[in-house]
Amino acid sequence: MHVVLLNQPFYPDVVATAQMGKDLADELIRRGHTVSAVASRSIYGQSGAQLPRFEVIDGIEVHRLGVNIFGKKGIAARIADFALFHALATVRVLTLKKPDVVISYTTPPFIAIVGLFAKLFRGSRAIYWVMDLYPDVPVACGVMKPRSLLTRAFESLSRVLLRRSDASVVLGRCMQERVLEKGIPASKVKLIPVWADLSGIEGTSRDESPYRAQWNLGTSFTVMYSGNFGIGHDARTICDAMLKLRDHADIRFVFVGSGKRKKEVLAFIEQHGLKNAQWQDYVPREQLGLSLAAADVHLISIKEGVEGLVVPSKLFGILAAGRPSIYVGNPKAETGRVLEETGAGVCVREGESDKLVEAILRYKNDPALTASTGARARACVAGRFDMQTATRQWAELIESLGPRR
Repeated sequence: MHVVLLNQPFYPDVVATAQMGKDLADELIRRGHTVSAVASRSIYGQSGAQLPRFEVIDGIEVHRLGVNIFGKKGIAARIADFALFHALATVRVLTLKKPDVVISYTTPPFIAIVGLFAKLFRGSRAIYWVMDLYPDVPVACGVMKPRSLLTRAFESLSRVLLRRSDASVVLGRCMQERVLEKGIPASKVKLIPVWADLSGIEGTSRDESPYRAQWNLGTSFTVMYSGNFGIGHDARTICDAMLKLRDHADIRFVFVGSGKRKKEVLAFIEQHGLKNAQWQDYVPREQLGLSLAAADVHLISIKEGVEGLVVPSKLFGILAAGRPSIYVGNPKAETGRVLEETGAGVCVREGESDKLVEAILRYKNDPALTASTGARARACVAGRFDMQTATRQWAELIESLGPRR
């Protein structure tokens, strides 16, 4: 079958959705399918075209579109870039060699409508890979009003996409519950978690990571936040904990990645003159295991009310790296459930900065606890959250749908 992956970022971009798409494409190629990716010429969140219009990567035909003109300079700018990508993607998907299956992500929001166009006009199967729920996320974060005309229009469109797609793939139980609450038939909703590559993240010991020297961490107990830090994540609890631990010279906070909260966190660090925190750019995917290994413990956060609308993929890389996680958010979210079930970390609620400080100090002062929790984390990945298991589930779903007759 010919499978088309539709998403703004694709390899070699380093954001999570680009990585997952490449992993899935590799598995489909291995099983004898042909795969095309339709993506942006820009690195996600940056302005200007940097990547070639067309190339073949490990057998995957990558078709890249247009120019990300504005990057992340504001809501209006992002909407303009999203609209341009929607228009160009529609033309490209409708003029490619006929796809048997189109898998549409949620970057940009509602790009799955292009998958439905392919279903209507080309007889393709449409799969909606629900990385985030829109307009639910901006509503929960206060960016959109719950009952505004625009919100209601977007909500109607969201339900159309979920109902009319041949299958909607969600990332966790909390997200599955949210989708089912919208009246979507359970038979159309498939739970496949995001994953970690156990071969690429090998559970390296802390002192073997070159990033400790590169980031001047010395022998400090290192608390890391790795990946996107966006509007759906809670920064205040983490910032308050950093402030309360400012006099602990042997504890360092490292943020690796980017996102809408980056300016907020950097402003907090500067405002309070914190010497115990730093921010680093994304590392290449091939180096992710070494980057994660530089930490003793990792932070994950989701704002209260956003659980089920997004599911942080960073958890699974942390598990594979063999590090404990401290999750700031509602324990009923998928991240909280996994940590509770596996014993791979602990949960504190949003606003509980004192409890976050206690958790950090508990791991710092008990190396045996840190080591045993990390071992449980690594052990729980195989057969449940590893790349081979998840991409096989994806391939089986695609093959079970088959081409439309």
